[in-house]
Amino acid sequence: MDGEPTVLDGFLVLEGLDGAGTTTQLALAAEKLASSGRPHFCTSEPTSGPVGRQVRDILTRRLEVEPRTLALLFAADRTEHLFEPGRGILDRRRRGELVISDRYLFSSLAYQSLACEFDFVLALNRDFPLPRHVVFLDTPVAESQRRLAARGGARQELFDGNDLQDRIRANYHRSFKLFGSAGMELHVLDGTEPPDRLFGKFWKIIESMPML
Repeated sequence: MDGEPTVLDGFLVLEGLDGAGTTTQLALAAEKLASSGRPHFCTSEPTSGPVGRQVRDILTRRLEVEPRTLALLFAADRTEHLFEPGRGILDRRRRGELVISDRYLFSSLAYQSLACEFDFVLALNRDFPLPRHVVFLDTPVAESQRRLAARGGARQELFDGNDLQDRIRANYHRSFKLFGSAGMELHVLDGTEPPDRLFGKFWKIIESMPML
């Protein structure tokens, strides 16, 4: 694609289907980074900010909006996530903090393009910086859905279901290919591995990231 976005050193993003294990891996990373003393910021999208909370209400079906509105809200939440003075990702990187986010613009391309044109979602996210590293937990749809069902009693979210998850997985691969020449590094890890073993591989990627 023309006009490749910039790549932000010290920024790593976890991606995967719902139930792939990204939340678990982020928690393990946060715990180990805290014990190591390395300055870091472990975060997620949607954020806990005002726009992010609204997005979460839509995803859990407490609110209903048009698909384009949801895509716009995700982009607005991402803008705050990146640019909020003092607390945003860019300022944290300037201070030397390692930033790891559970989901980023690749999730928008994978999920919002189910109901919106892919190019519309891409245009909303085209100017955001890319992470230096993307870690995709490659977990089969059947296994991801089994994990979600095992949680028990969870409210069904907007993008649950095998058929949708198959399409989301394909959209992920489309988005990674789209940015393949931008300079970011894509790591595909087997999401079916036990969490501790998987984290060992994830941690090696984190360790490879230089201090600012």
